Amino acid sequence: MSSWNPQPAGLQEILSTIHESTDMNVTVQRNITQKLNSFTRVPDYIAYLAHILTAMPQEEERIRTIAGYLLKNNARLILSSSPEVAQYVKAAVLRAFDDGSVMIRNAAGQDIVSFLGVLEPRNWPECLSQLVNMLDLSDLDKQEAAFNVLEKACEDYPRKLDVEIGGTRPLDFMIPKFLSLADHPSSKMRSHAVACLSYFVPVNCQSLFLHIDSFIACLFRRASDDDPSVRRHVCQALVLLLAARPEKLMPEMDHVAEYMLYSTKDKNENVALEACEFWLTFAEDVELAPFLQPLLGKVAPVLLDCMIYGEDDLLWLEGDAEDAEIPDKETDIKPRHYGSKSHGYERDANGEPTEAPKARIGAYGEETIDSDEDDDYLDDDEFVDEMSTEWNLRKCAAAALDVLAVRFSGDLLNVLLAPLKDKLWSNDWLQRESGILALGCIEAIEPHLPTLVPYLINTLNDSKPLVRSITCWTLGRYASWTTQPISDEHKQKYFIPTMEGLLRMVLDNNKRVQEAGCSAFATLEEDAGIELAPYLEPVLRNLVFAFDKYQHKNMLILYDAVGTLADAVGRELSNPTYVEILMPPLTNRWAKLKDDDIDLIPLLECLASVTIAMGQAFLPYAPPVFERCCSIIHTSLLQYQQFQQNPELDEPDKSFLVVALDLLSGLTQGLGMALEVLINQSQPNLLTLLTVCLKHPQAPVRQSAYALVGDMAMGCFSILRPFMPGIMSELILQLDPEPKVEFVSASNNAAWSVGEVALRYGRDDAEFQQWVNPLISRLIPILLHPKAPRSLHENAAVSIGRIGLMHPGIVAPHLPEFAQAWCQALYEIRDNEEKDSAFRGLCTMVQANPAGIAKSLLWFCNSIVRWNQPSPELNNMFQTLLQGFKQHDEAGWAAQVAAFPPVIQERLATRYGV
Repeated sequence: MSSWNPQPAGLQEILSTIHESTDMNVTVQRNITQKLNSFTRVPDYIAYLAHILTAMPQEEERIRTIAGYLLKNNARLILSSSPEVAQYVKAAVLRAFDDGSVMIRNAAGQDIVSFLGVLEPRNWPECLSQLVNMLDLSDLDKQEAAFNVLEKACEDYPRKLDVEIGGTRPLDFMIPKFLSLADHPSSKMRSHAVACLSYFVPVNCQSLFLHIDSFIACLFRRASDDDPSVRRHVCQALVLLLAARPEKLMPEMDHVAEYMLYSTKDKNENVALEACEFWLTFAEDVELAPFLQPLLGKVAPVLLDCMIYGEDDLLWLEGDAEDAEIPDKETDIKPRHYGSKSHGYERDANGEPTEAPKARIGAYGEETIDSDEDDDYLDDDEFVDEMSTEWNLRKCAAAALDVLAVRFSGDLLNVLLAPLKDKLWSNDWLQRESGILALGCIEAIEPHLPTLVPYLINTLNDSKPLVRSITCWTLGRYASWTTQPISDEHKQKYFIPTMEGLLRMVLDNNKRVQEAGCSAFATLEEDAGIELAPYLEPVLRNLVFAFDKYQHKNMLILYDAVGTLADAVGRELSNPTYVEILMPPLTNRWAKLKDDDIDLIPLLECLASVTIAMGQAFLPYAPPVFERCCSIIHTSLLQYQQFQQNPELDEPDKSFLVVALDLLSGLTQGLGMALEVLINQSQPNLLTLLTVCLKHPQAPVRQSAYALVGDMAMGCFSILRPFMPGIMSELILQLDPEPKVEFVSASNNAAWSVGEVALRYGRDDAEFQQWVNPLISRLIPILLHPKAPRSLHENAAVSIGRIGLMHPGIVAPHLPEFAQAWCQALYEIRDNEEKDSAFRGLCTMVQANPAGIAKSLLWFCNSIVRWNQPSPELNNMFQTLLQGFKQHDEAGWAAQVAAFPPVIQERLATRYGV
């Protein structure tokens, strides 16, 4: 036993603090938390907790259990403890695990899991040995308690258990032990055994794979176990085997598939969910597709049936109420994440797009992110039913069906057409609802949309709110088809009725339907773009009516719909009629919200889009908006300064600062020099505040600040120019070839903004000239850095081109260093003015230093022929340079071009006669 003993005074202080912690008063709790945190600095704190748990039977069990939970939360302290303290704690928790009280044993069990994870089994082998030996006890309760601890350890850190200790591998003994216990008379023991074995599959554990055939035989024996917990772990093990060792299941796949289909229909939802995961895993592995295809006819209809709401879901959803007038509970409103503006470029079809992911609303209004990655698959969260946010059978089945739809497209549709038809025309609304959800998952259904879209529009009249809401979501999924400007007939038959139907749902009397209608309408706006312009008045009147109707939660989605509409129709929104419809409710909301109200953030985001779209028409509303943004920025910076001086304070929320900067960007884009009076009158001056924001420790603030620098360069450069020396010293530092992931967007915006600034200074400007070399010496390494993100390569290339356009004499000598990487970075970017000015810069540099492009001629020509519509000025520059190369050395030119890929040769000849 360890020589450690508690000091009475210290023991009493910790014990009385634990007693006080049972007081539910918020202030008391806060003080207790601070006090407990301060104890962690006491070197033997964990020994005191272990002593209270183990050696003080005179204390209430509840107090001893709290000590046990505190011990678990502070397990890492054992790594820095003295040997005496560590020895005492380890012995004490093992002793407590044998206590007569279930509460104490449970607390000690959790402590053992934590300490064994922190110390690792190799450094506490006696604990592992004791747990495994307890599996042979005749006392079933102690057997189960030990197995429960082992299961948690196997789940949390299987790799730490798969080691050699003292010349032997404990798992070589434990795995056969678990296999034999899988046939134990107690269902809890059988469940623990199968679970423990399954956790070693993903880590490629050789001790398990030596017995793989016995393991699979064990799973088949347990497949028909009476206990659902055992069956759930059998399904889980089969899912993990399919992912890690599919070749072991393939010979038995017919039997496994039958069993999994049967289990997917299990009455116990936990078993059914694990079994359903099997089909999702199967579908996601492209190499297993040939084995899955023959099973489609059986699997897909079962998944379809699993998409029906369960009874528990319906209890949560309370879906039938006309609840539009009932205020939301604050717990209904999930925290939202606000991203700053990030500058990226669209690529041609053969390159993936680079715009920042946009927060979107899923099937029931939960926030999802549209990401470039795995674009073909639905975000799992799109099936979130807002109260039951955990993964469930319906969501798993829908996700699996969605992956199958991508993988097998038309084949899946052939299998599902008949069962889908039955569901869509069923008298049971639950069947109809699940069928409509399935329609939204199967993109191959597109040829049938001429029939289905009218059906869906009609279904918006269904008496069941859950049917109306899922119909909104599915119509949103096919908005890109509905909104395509094919013909007037298509518009009259599909686009206008969908628009009108969704607008009706925006004003539904059920909040869930409003939410689904509003988010689907936002998707429609995005896809329709300028096609919405002729219908702006009725659209705006509907959305404005919703401002008076919506409760708190849906108001946030309404802001998104209004902002998306402004982005979609652009300057069409500047019509005085539309301004008069939209601005009163927005200014009304604006006036009601205090500067620190979290709801101000989505309203500011919305206004940023509205100001850009309305342009000069927004001017009458600009002064209070501008002044409030400056005030929010000033207050936020002061709060952050106080936090830096006193880190005990809570860190201020950066979101207010970020969206205020973004709204000023919107005002700058919309109003340009019309802001001059407001900027000059601002106190403190906006540009002074902006320069401070560029030094802010939080990257999203810097990101939005650099976006504002770039927007001011474009819209009101003469106001920005006097402050450029201070801005430029910060900007140069922000250009980092390998930024931390969270700094990438700030570096992107800095790289982009400097190009805008360079253009505004003009050709060979003496003031800007001092910054050219410091900038180039940072931008070229970014462009050449293999690990720099692609978006940063692109922004750096554009800015090098623009600086070169203005200062070719300084930049052109560097051409041999960067020309090839520059062309590689930009050849896939879609034609636009920024790319045009960058290429004019490159051509200007090539004119100044023709030898600089010699080694990169193939890449230069490739990037030229990738243009679809260069501006006349740029096209002439291409023509002049190419003709010049040819005339300078016709034979040499012909030899080089002959080595180019045929498509480049052909386009050079056709377009430029070279």
